[in-house]
Amino acid sequence: MIATKVTNMTMNRIYNRNKHRTVAVRSVSMLSLLAMVGILQGCQIFGIASVIGQNIEREKKVEVLAEYDGLRNQTVAVVVQTDMSTLYQFPKLVAEIGVNMSRRLAQNVEGIQVLDPRFVLDWTYHKPGWETMPYGEVCEELGVERLVWIDVFEFRLNPPGNRWQWEGVAGASIGIVELDGFDSDAFAENYDVSGEFPKIAELGRESSTEARIEMGLLATFIEQAAWLFFDHIEDKYPDV
Repeated sequence: MIATKVTNMTMNRIYNRNKHRTVAVRSVSMLSLLAMVGILQGCQIFGIASVIGQNIEREKKVEVLAEYDGLRNQTVAVVVQTDMSTLYQFPKLVAEIGVNMSRRLAQNVEGIQVLDPRFVLDWTYHKPGWETMPYGEVCEELGVERLVWIDVFEFRLNPPGNRWQWEGVAGASIGIVELDGFDSDAFAENYDVSGEFPKIAELGRESSTEARIEMGLLATFIEQAAWLFFDHIEDKYPDV
């Protein structure tokens, strides 16, 4: 009888000891699990913060100074020329660039006086061969101190040989003539400017219309060209 009681007491002690060990192990496991969850949550928070930081960086704006600021407080005319093939395909191109470029300069360059683009267009229409005239003589004929000469060497809405996709590209050489400069018959400064619209690879023809693509390309090109002449704000990462 006494042996039985001792045996039972011994078994109870062993049981209680194992029970406490089990509880301790479970507690340690639970703490470890909680710690792991905390680490995972920390990683997730760090990842979210990183993505937010990248988005903020991508949306940053930067101030860009004018490449040429010699149009301030000057009388200015904008003349535009292109090849006959481009003019045949886009008969309004010269007028649209001339009018919109003149407007942008008048709105953003301090003290500038821009010659009415309608007058310039009429002058070029009634002056055959004006493209070959000395630059200084063109300034004198138009009665201005500065001449912004835009020579459009590319303007297309599709990839070469593929009319089933939209890929607008415009490019031009822009020269500035200073009547009072060192040599009025040469460009005081000369820049190449280009624009693309839309910036979507392999955009199918059914996704838009010719009129919209042409309008978007013109707006993009005019913006890039006009930015040469005044301080402005641009996207820090324009291609993102």
